Amino acid sequence: MNINRLFKEFENTKVLVLGDVMIDAYFTGDVSRISPEAPVPIVNLRGKEQRLGGAANVALNLKSLGAEAIICAIKGNDADGKTLKELCEKAGLVTHALINDYSRRTTVKTRIIGNKHQLLRIDEEDTHDITESVEELVFQAAKSLIGQVDVLIFQDYNKGLLSTTLIARVIQLCKQHNVPMVVDPKFSNFYEYQGVSLFKPNKKELTQAENIVEKLSLNDIKKVANTVRKKLSAERIMTTLSEDGVLIVSAEDTIHLPAHARKILDVSGAGDSVLSVAALCVACGVSDETTAALSNLAGGIVCEQVGVVPIDRDLLFSEAMELDVSEKY
Repeated sequence: MNINRLFKEFENTKVLVLGDVMIDAYFTGDVSRISPEAPVPIVNLRGKEQRLGGAANVALNLKSLGAEAIICAIKGNDADGKTLKELCEKAGLVTHALINDYSRRTTVKTRIIGNKHQLLRIDEEDTHDITESVEELVFQAAKSLIGQVDVLIFQDYNKGLLSTTLIARVIQLCKQHNVPMVVDPKFSNFYEYQGVSLFKPNKKELTQAENIVEKLSLNDIKKVANTVRKKLSAERIMTTLSEDGVLIVSAEDTIHLPAHARKILDVSGAGDSVLSVAALCVACGVSDETTAALSNLAGGIVCEQVGVVPIDRDLLFSEAMELDVSEKY
């Protein structure tokens, strides 16, 4: 598909993002000395910032790419939960399926950054599974929206939202409505996502799921990805390989694209950008080659930024045009 036309198609795409939302907070400053109280750096604080993280950052990436992003998730009934919703609404995300869970805190990850390097991260979170009553609220919200969307994303950070029963119910719901499903898994519930359209673990998650500890060659990783694909009955497995690029394995083909040379500053959020582009490509029905190429570009672009940031649509478009993605793939 022509890249111009594809990016216009992104603007006509609605995506339901079902997953763990959070706030990514940043304390940034300068470091020039070590504390006399303990062998730790002293950060002279220059700024504080709160950004959308987790599944909310996926939604933000989708919005940045021109799509309509609908969040279906839970948050705490607390000040951070209020802030999370305000950040979502300010970003233009649809939030009427953002549900209060009174038994947990809103997840917040606070990063301390000195001289542009992350020194420490503080996590505030509760990760117990949702109750049956909360699950029913989430499912009914997803059910009310499924007929409106072109693709559903499961964004799993193992924070308690995506229980085995909710996953199974939503998969069945999507199949009933012929809505493709894209998954970003974590270790827990890895093999619960049966029959999805695209399953996107990174290399560590892929090998961990198969209890592999030794270093693998690219050919070995391809074999492991195909094994996982068969176990999941997934249409395709997309694996991000860091400096080695991206891999997509389906029953018909195996596609590997190397990473582009980049000045890597921070990998935080790169997987969210890769997932967002891949999901839109699935919704638009483009080839695996084009999906791999655009997703690979998106991940690299985001790694050149500090902190969790959404993909820059114009930059992705210009690089895709420069590399003749539509002609090559």
